[in-house]
Amino acid sequence: MNLSEVFEKYNDDGCEFQDVTERLSTRPDLCAFLILERLFPNRAVDIVAAAEHDEFYIGVNPEELASVATEEDIRNLIRCGVLYDVRNDGLSMFT
Repeated sequence: MNLSEVFEKYNDDGCEFQDVTERLSTRPDLCAFLILERLFPNRAVDIVAAAEHDEFYIGVNPEELASVATEEDIRNLIRCGVLYDVRNDGLSMFT
């Protein structure tokens, strides 16, 4: 899967948290974390890798995410507020 293309496909699709098909929490950020936990079980590292002002960076390798996630997983992450920065090749969320 080309992660950049999938994010581009759904970023402007009016994705709202209310449309998440795998709602594991009533909180969008926690739901995103739980989706990532399901995709990467038993990892002993924090999901939040760094923070800057009003944005935090997710400690998940985009290539690894592309290898385990379905398009629906990515769509749900977007609906939870996860962003993909092509320039930095990383995932983040705004606070």
